Amino acid sequence: MNSFAFLKFMTLGTSAVGEIKMASRGKTETSKLKQNLEEQLDRLMQQLQDLEECREELDTDEYEETKKETLEQLSEFNDSLKKIMSGNMTLVDELSGMQLAIQAAISQAFKTPEVIRLFAKKQPGQLRTRLAEMDRDLMVGKLDRGLYTQQKVEILTALRKLGEKLTADDEAFLSANAGAILSQFEKVSTDLGSGDKVLALASFEFEKTKK
Repeated sequence: MNSFAFLKFMTLGTSAVGEIKMASRGKTETSKLKQNLEEQLDRLMQQLQDLEECREELDTDEYEETKKETLEQLSEFNDSLKKIMSGNMTLVDELSGMQLAIQAAISQAFKTPEVIRLFAKKQPGQLRTRLAEMDRDLMVGKLDRGLYTQQKVEILTALRKLGEKLTADDEAFLSANAGAILSQFEKVSTDLGSGDKVLALASFEFEKTKK
């Protein structure tokens, strides 16, 4: 283990894509790489969140174009992540959750940036905490039922993908409320190398929203 393996991935912002080189050797380098990747993903998730919050201020074409650009950035990030993980089982173990989360965002199976962040960082405890907060908000009328259902389905799917055991009630809720896009994501994301299928699904869903 005396030689360095230089890893490349695309650093994605709102307007430019830069290149960063990092060495992966031992736990310290892997930790730094993971932190850097998480920062890039956080920026993209913030970009998505800002876009949705400003949706009413944008015309339809501007919104769709910006959304398309963001999905393309996520696609580039996903491609770079696959290259980084290739042949390195340590990184596969560390970053597989992040790749699944990115695929969920690209396919638009997941629409909640914060849930995608927690999924990517493998934080089942925080996902369950968020779900408990949502349950309380629903009971006191602070959360719309439709939004609650959407986000609960995302959280339960993330928990299941992270290997967490769901209750019988949660499994039933997921089966009853998972839409076609989320069900398709479940199928294609079984194989971490199925990025092309996920991207095709994302393209189909995006074009459908324009009609």
